[in-house]
Amino acid sequence: MTTLDQANEIGRRERFLAVVSTLRADGTIQSSLVNAGMLDHPLTGEPVVGFVTHGPAKLRNLRARPQTTVTFRSGWEWASVEGRAELVGPDDPYPGFDAERLRVLLRSVFTAAGGTHDDWDGFDRAMAGERRAAVLVAPTRVYGNS
Repeated sequence: MTTLDQANEIGRRERFLAVVSTLRADGTIQSSLVNAGMLDHPLTGEPVVGFVTHGPAKLRNLRARPQTTVTFRSGWEWASVEGRAELVGPDDPYPGFDAERLRVLLRSVFTAAGGTHDDWDGFDRAMAGERRAAVLVAPTRVYGNS
């Protein structure tokens, strides 16, 4: 059985690059590449997979159909995390999250996915200007070939 820790380790080896797959309205799959990492849910403390996006296709799909799969790979080793996505962003209000708490969450998700920054104020301005959202995926199934 593959664990979240194993998925995170596989992600770490490839700079936390992951393929995110969402379901379109017509039943086909939309996939894209993101940086994703593990962190604790800011309210429940439970482990989640997080990534930051402003991708209109991903957000549209996740708003309507929040089930998603995030797959990490390194060489021939891979791990997938399936779960329900929660969106937290300027266009996706979340109970208990104001602009300041969103700013901190976006930084936390970014660093969990291996990101670093020399200008956090500039990062914050870019995230707000691009209306980026944090996507938190609560795992319901983790599997792979580990």
